Amino acid sequence: MIRFPNKKNEVSSETITKTIWISTFLAMILSLPPLGLFLGIYFLTGNLIISAIVGFGVHFVTFVFSSKISKFLINIMS
Repeated sequence: MIRFPNKKNEVSSETITKTIWISTFLAMILSLPPLGLFLGIYFLTGNLIISAIVGFGVHFVTFVFSSKISKFLINIMS
């Protein structure tokens, strides 16, 4: 158990480990698909503007659903 000074709550190492894994998976889900699309479109077409617009668009669409994705990951890890 990890004890925080001046707090009565105790956080188990299992909770911290789950939090780290869920955060890591969420970061990968939010960043890797837009990055892949950005690089794929850029290298196929050579057009930086279109690839940036598509990459940012996909990033923000996944960001809109981040709370649902986070809840899904929490359910899987529990």
